[in-house]
Amino acid sequence: MDQLFEYMERQLASVTTGFHRYLYPSINWDNRMLGLVGPRGVGKTTLFLQRINETRGANRSLYVSADHMYFADHTLFEVADRFVKDGGTHLYIDEVHKYPAWSRELKMMYDSLPDLHVYFTGSSVLDIEKGEADLSRRAPKYLMQGLSFREYLAMMHGVDAPILTLEDAIAHKAQLPGIAHPLPLFQEYLRRGYYPFGSDADFPIELGQVITRTLEVDIPQYASMNVSTGRKLKRLMAVVSTLAPFKPNMTKLGSQIQSSRNSVEDYLAYMEKAGMVAQLRDGTGGLGSLGKVDKVYLDNTNILYNLSGGQEDIGSVRETFFFNQTRVGYRVTSSAISDFEIDGVTFEVGGKSKTSDQLKGAERGIVVKDDIEYGHGNVVPLWAFGLLY
Repeated sequence: MDQLFEYMERQLASVTTGFHRYLYPSINWDNRMLGLVGPRGVGKTTLFLQRINETRGANRSLYVSADHMYFADHTLFEVADRFVKDGGTHLYIDEVHKYPAWSRELKMMYDSLPDLHVYFTGSSVLDIEKGEADLSRRAPKYLMQGLSFREYLAMMHGVDAPILTLEDAIAHKAQLPGIAHPLPLFQEYLRRGYYPFGSDADFPIELGQVITRTLEVDIPQYASMNVSTGRKLKRLMAVVSTLAPFKPNMTKLGSQIQSSRNSVEDYLAYMEKAGMVAQLRDGTGGLGSLGKVDKVYLDNTNILYNLSGGQEDIGSVRETFFFNQTRVGYRVTSSAISDFEIDGVTFEVGGKSKTSDQLKGAERGIVVKDDIEYGHGNVVPLWAFGLLY
C-alpha cells in the first residue's frame, strides 16, 4: 500500500487547481460510486486529482491507476478492503478498463464496503451496463468532452468568460473580457485548443498517438475485437478524414475497407463513442431516440487539422466546430433546408460572405459567420458558439 500512496503523491504534486473543467461542479460527489468517462486526453485524470487535492482536509483519499504494476499480484478489491480498514473513505481508480475484472470487483466494493466512496475513470467506449456486472444502477456515468473555446481561453490565456446559453449566443451576449479581437485566438483553438495538452511542443505527434491508440487498442479492447479489426478502424478513419463531412454510404465504405455494411455501422458507432468521429442525425424518432445518420464528421477540429495534411477544407472546419461545441448541451439534428437545427432554430454556417438565402423557408433562421468579430440581427459570429460550456 505504501507504494500506492507514494504514486498518488507524485501525481498530485504536478496538478494545479486554478482551473476546473465544465463538468466539475456538475458531478454529485456524494454518490457512493460514479464513473467519469470520455475520449483519451480530455483531462479525466486531472479532474480526479484536483478533487483529491481540494478535499484532503475532509476525506482520506487514495488514487490508483488500474494498470499499476501493484495489481499484477493484488486485486482492486483487496486494496479497497485494506484501505477501508485503515480508515480510508474515498477511492479513485483511474483507467479502470485496464483491469480485467473491473466491473465485478466494483460491484463487490459497492455491496461489501458501504462506507467507501468509489470513483473511476474509463474510456467513453466503456459500457457500464455490460460486462460481468451491471453497474448502471450503482454508478451514474458522467461523460466529459474536450475543451470548449471558453475553457481554452480560461486555461491557456487567463480569460474568464461566462458560460452562455444558446439563446444568449443568438442574442449577441458573447463577450471576452480584455480581448478586443477574438479571431486570432479562435484560429489557434481550432488547430490545437480542444485537448488540454495542446500547448505541448509535440502536440501534433501526441494527438496522432491518441488517434492511433484509440483505434488500435481502445476500441478493439472494449468491443472484444481482434487486432485485424483495429487495422480496419484505421483504414476507415483514413477514409473518413478525406471525405468528412459526408453522407455515408455504408455499402461503399464497407467495400473500401473490406468489411460488411453492418460492420461499418458498428465501427462508426464505436468511433463516435471514442471521440474520433461525430454522426449528425435527422430529427426522426422524437427527443428520446436517435434518428438516421445524415452526415459523418470528424469529432473536432484538432483531429481534422491533424489528419488533413495541410489540405483542410475551411467549410468543413466551420461545421465541425459548430457541431462539436453545440452538441454538448443541446440535441443537434440535420436540417432539411440548411446545415443544422437545434430546438426549432435553423443554423446556416459559413464565412463572412454567407447570405441568408438558404434560410428563407425556416421558421427561425440564424446565419453563423466565421471571420467576423461581432454579430447583428440574425447574424452571429462562429466563435460565440464556443462559449456554451
